Amino acid sequence: MTSPPASRLRSLPSVDRMLKTSVTPAAVQRFGRQAVTDAIRQVLDNVRQACRSGATVPEPEDLAADAVARLEAAERSSLRPVFNLTGTVLHTNLGRALLPAEAIEAARAAMREAVALEFDIETGKRGERDDHLRTLICELTGAEDATVVNNNAAAVLLVLNTLALGREAIVSRGELIEIGGSFRMPDIMGRAGAKLVEVGTTNRTHPKDYASAIRPETGLLLKVHTSNYRVQGFTAEVSARELSSIAKTRGVPLVHDLGSGTLIDLAGYGLRNEPTVREAVADGADLVTFSGDKLLGGPQAGFIVGRRDLLAEISRNPMKRALRVDKLRLAALEATLKLYRNPERLGQRLPTLRLLARPASEIAAQAARLFPGLANVLGEAFTVEIVECSSQIGSGALPLETIPSAAIALTARSGSGQQLEALAAALRALPVPVIGRIEKRALILDLRCLEDEASFIANLAGLSFGGFDAMA
Repeated sequence: MTSPPASRLRSLPSVDRMLKTSVTPAAVQRFGRQAVTDAIRQVLDNVRQACRSGATVPEPEDLAADAVARLEAAERSSLRPVFNLTGTVLHTNLGRALLPAEAIEAARAAMREAVALEFDIETGKRGERDDHLRTLICELTGAEDATVVNNNAAAVLLVLNTLALGREAIVSRGELIEIGGSFRMPDIMGRAGAKLVEVGTTNRTHPKDYASAIRPETGLLLKVHTSNYRVQGFTAEVSARELSSIAKTRGVPLVHDLGSGTLIDLAGYGLRNEPTVREAVADGADLVTFSGDKLLGGPQAGFIVGRRDLLAEISRNPMKRALRVDKLRLAALEATLKLYRNPERLGQRLPTLRLLARPASEIAAQAARLFPGLANVLGEAFTVEIVECSSQIGSGALPLETIPSAAIALTARSGSGQQLEALAAALRALPVPVIGRIEKRALILDLRCLEDEASFIANLAGLSFGGFDAMA
């Protein structure tokens, strides 16, 4: 016969009794007595509510273990590593570029020790943090000078605020881009204090449109590389070289925002060519802005390269301090950029290029190795197939460019979308979440970014659909 609620409530252990269980001393040592006490009280409150609905009281050891589990879950970082099987190499929501080993070690060294961040060791006087990268960036881009800030949006903001505060910035209507997170070029121009002057039309802009718009109030001409979309058909745009000629003739600076930005010819890696930073500088842009965590393959950063006199103005802008990067990113950026000095080995040492250039045949062979185990663990509930698919670069880079790849496609035999969603949730609930994409009523696990196959197999042992012995 079930005991009445009052009797069950009387049998609840006290907080003091819970603090004396076998699991709590180690928890107190790890989390602190107050945190453990608070967790125990939360568990007891939940059990008290359950008892009023007819539940029985668990043993004190079980209740204490529940409290410790809550503390462990709260301590786990929300920035959890995941297996990126989405097929998007530079996935904005998953952190974009993976850093090379050299950059990771450089950042670790900067964390462990005091570093000469703004200290000139040779003279013993105050130094500049830009000095750590200036020579290297200029070497790789052909620019006169360079600086780095938090990201490319910050780079554009800083340039506009420096050169066009209270003045006009001329840009083609076809280049008024919007990127992820509702970042719109007109908005950033407004926040920078520049007055937007649109020229041309959405699909066609001509040299005369820029030339006729230049006035004494003009602060700069802005060319924006539309890296995250393409307008096709009856189109016309003014090349950077031609626009540079107009700007120089009229005595106004040309700023070229490359967005993603690359330092090398991507055609050598089987991708469609993108304008490089060196080409943008050679085409006559006075300033070029680009990202560090996209095609460049480094940590988040925004680069500004170009004329020395304009960079000097930018460095005097008080906003630059608010947008600067810390020692960790400077160390990682320096290590990443140094890899570009050895282009023959870059494809192996830079994860972004290595993943983008990975042959589809190699990925298909990996899919064949993983297939039997996945089919075994999912049993009769799902159809498991190896399929050809297309990966994408991501982060707005080369939006129409896809890369042949291979994937494991999981389809619910019942045709139930709910069952497929449940499987996706189960994969996300693994110790290292597995993130795929649902496409055409199938969960697609694109293996392009899966390099640590052994860890992936071990991780799947916890899949709630059963054991994974076939993978051992």
